[in-house]
Amino acid sequence: MVPLPRRVSDLLQERAARLPRIWSNDVLRTIAPHFGGEVINVSGWKDSDKNGDHYRSYFSSASKYYLSNFAGHSGLADAAAITDFALDLEAPLPAELKQRFDTVFNHTALEHIFDTQTAFANLCAMARDAVVLVVPFAQKMHYTESFGDYWRFTPQAMRRLFERQNMSVVYEAGNNTFNASVYLIVVGVRDAAKWQGKLPAYRPLTQLAQWIGKNPARSLARRIGLVGATARDHE
Repeated sequence: MVPLPRRVSDLLQERAARLPRIWSNDVLRTIAPHFGGEVINVSGWKDSDKNGDHYRSYFSSASKYYLSNFAGHSGLADAAAITDFALDLEAPLPAELKQRFDTVFNHTALEHIFDTQTAFANLCAMARDAVVLVVPFAQKMHYTESFGDYWRFTPQAMRRLFERQNMSVVYEAGNNTFNASVYLIVVGVRDAAKWQGKLPAYRPLTQLAQWIGKNPARSLARRIGLVGATARDHE
């Protein structure tokens, strides 16, 4: 097989990583203003949305907004000046941080933490009201000497994890962008009744990454009438 030209290869890689970020940012801009009180972006590095803005601006109803980081790649070494709390999610949660914040926000960090059960429990324990998580459902391996890459998450797994922490899922969404990573956005809360009508109606996800195994050339040919549809095209 002839290798792709460098620029084409770079563009495909940019697509795989960038499009789910754009999608998740669009969704977060819609739902984040509903979360008031004190908000913390846990393991948020420099709080960048990687699209020229900061997540602080998304949570426009927050009375206070904090940032935590942990030493290592994209951690305290790079973001010390803007870090409010140094926090290791795999360690016992300091007593003073239990239910310290109204909303806990965490974007694509859990896959890099081996002890996910402890990390998830800590995120929930910090929240008085809600936890807003972005996690990968499908994504290429990405690790360095400074951080690992251990997990991917399904909607069912997220529901069970929140259930273990006596919290209820009130919102979940996932992108289905062709030939790109797939992210989940899941919101868990302590009092589901309080959130009724505030967020889009909760519809549990039953399908994700439906593009896997599809033939893009055939789909294009079918749309312009060069070939007829088959049963597989409608799966």
